Amino acid sequence: MSTVPSRTKNPARSGRLTARPDRAAWGFLLPFVALFLFTFAVPLGYAVYQSLLAPVRSGPLGLGRATIGFAGLDNYTLALQQSDFLEGFGRVLLFGIVQVPVMLLLATVLALALDTLSHRWAGFLRAAYFLPYGVPGVIASILWGFLYVPGVSPIVDLLGRIGLAPDFLGYDSVLWSIANIVIWEFTGYNMLVIVAQLKAIPQDLYEAARIDGAGPWQTAVRIKLPLARPALVLTAVFSIIGTLQLFSEPLVIKPLTSTVTSSYTPNLSAYNEAFANNNIYLAAAESVILALVASVLSFGFLSLVNRRERDAR
Repeated sequence: MSTVPSRTKNPARSGRLTARPDRAAWGFLLPFVALFLFTFAVPLGYAVYQSLLAPVRSGPLGLGRATIGFAGLDNYTLALQQSDFLEGFGRVLLFGIVQVPVMLLLATVLALALDTLSHRWAGFLRAAYFLPYGVPGVIASILWGFLYVPGVSPIVDLLGRIGLAPDFLGYDSVLWSIANIVIWEFTGYNMLVIVAQLKAIPQDLYEAARIDGAGPWQTAVRIKLPLARPALVLTAVFSIIGTLQLFSEPLVIKPLTSTVTSSYTPNLSAYNEAFANNNIYLAAAESVILALVASVLSFGFLSLVNRRERDAR
């Protein structure tokens, strides 16, 4: 009776085989890790470091040579004591409470409409809706700025002929004029994210819904929207962060109206401190505060969504 010799595994060889995929994985990850460190972690750490410094004057009456010394949390205290900086936070929060739901609602409606259209028209409309996102924010703000200025805007002239006199750049309306620009810019981008999620839904679910007698409205509410929830959450988080980073639109609109000040938003305030007042240390502190608030709001929103999902289960 012959026996087949058993093949014994060489531990050293198996260890080498298992180590190779690990080295290969790290090889693929290294470019991302290096890019993450040099474009995110290092600048963020340097901003925190700058926020802890301040110029120290020497000599009689502080007229001597300035040196850079450790200031602790003095820059943060000074930033939080500035009423204009805090008002900027309140302004962008109000902006986000109104603008983000409106934009995401429009993006969702457009995505659902494109998902039900024939492929012949869907591609053209998808590109048309996405086109405003391809326009740089500065250019978009300039274009809309001309449409807001009386005597230049055909919209203002047309409304004036029917007895209306809108002031798009007034104190009570300029914030919503800026919101209109942001909605025009980013609705198409968010729409594409939601459309991509809708395209990933298996067609079998739609066929089963049609067999059960579900109409287009019931299919959208009971199948499409629940399964598109990850895309909706993702676009909401991006929109929250983008709202707090509001910068280019008010900066471009600022020369057209006196209602937009140099501290109209937290980003504008930090920019003004750095490049107008030449106080990069206070600007760094304001930037770190802005990053912390954005992190708290975005992670708080994600925690709320996850908690509701667990409760629903």
